[in-house]
Amino acid sequence: MSLLETDVPVRNVITTAPEKAKALENDVRAKILDMLADREMTISEIHEELKRRGEEKVETTVRHHVNVLKDAGLVEIARLEDASGGTLKYYKSNTRVFAYDLPEGSDEALTGAQETAREGVVSLVEQLYREHGEAIEGVAREMKPCEYCETQHYEEFIVRELLNRALTEISEDETFDELVENVE
Repeated sequence: MSLLETDVPVRNVITTAPEKAKALENDVRAKILDMLADREMTISEIHEELKRRGEEKVETTVRHHVNVLKDAGLVEIARLEDASGGTLKYYKSNTRVFAYDLPEGSDEALTGAQETAREGVVSLVEQLYREHGEAIEGVAREMKPCEYCETQHYEEFIVRELLNRALTEISEDETFDELVENVE
């Protein structure tokens, strides 16, 4: 006899490589990514900004955190400058992390928008498969580690990755802001 039985629908999907997830498990690294999303900074500048935000870390620890992010592919060296007897490295984030939750009760307010988004995405996925289905399926086959791995949703991951990359491009080239302004 079961004490509880409930249907648990999928409400969230997180797409990231394990090394990126591991790099993000530390809240100081999330703060560093947030800081580096806006501007290039040196280790010393990151150290000072963390201190201003209430994180008392020694510079070697900050350097370690930046290196973990760099090794995970979330941060890059943006530029190098000659400095008295050495080279000064400026780091920049190539990744935006949205660490938010929608406000309580917003589901109801956004129901219409979600329905509109769903209709648009259904149409877009159909178009993607009409025009690029072979490429998507080919890449999905390459991702499968073995013939028995049928539940990994590789094609879904690829489509999500394509949509995510398109949204990222739109926000980075300021098309998103222009689209919103043109509607208002």
